[in-house]
Amino acid sequence: MYKELKKFKVTNQFSFSTTDSLEEVCNASEGSGVFLVYAVAEEKELIMVGSTGTVQNDGSLKIKNGGLNDKIVEGHQFAKTGRKYSWPAQMIKEDISLIEVVWYETFNDKSKAIPTAVEGQVLQNFLDENGRLPRWNVAF
Repeated sequence: MYKELKKFKVTNQFSFSTTDSLEEVCNASEGSGVFLVYAVAEEKELIMVGSTGTVQNDGSLKIKNGGLNDKIVEGHQFAKTGRKYSWPAQMIKEDISLIEVVWYETFNDKSKAIPTAVEGQVLQNFLDENGRLPRWNVAF
C-alpha cells in the first residue's frame, strides 16, 4: 500500500472476474476519492489509478451522483462505454482472470485531501519506482 493512502479511514476493496457483474460486486461508496486497480496473479500488479470529485475554490466538493461507485462502474475506459463492459473485454484481451479494486474516500467530514492530488501522488510514486505509469493509465 502507498503510504499516502494509510491516513484515509473510509476504505474497502472488492475483487472482479470476467464472469462477475461489476455493478453487483462493486462495494465502493458514493463518496469522493481514489481507486487503485490491481491485476491479481502470482503477484499483484498495480495496473490503474483513478479518482473522482473536484474541490471548488470555496473548499466545497463537487461530485457527480454515485461518486466512487459510479466512476468505477460507469466511467469510460478503453472505449466510449462504461467499465462494466470495457474491463471484462480488456481483461480477456490481456489474459487477466481477476482484478482487485481498492478504494479510499479522500474528501469527507474527516479528510480533506483533493482526490486528483492524491491520485497524482500515487502515480508519481509509481513513475519514480517503475519509470512509467500503470499500464491502464493512458496519461496523467
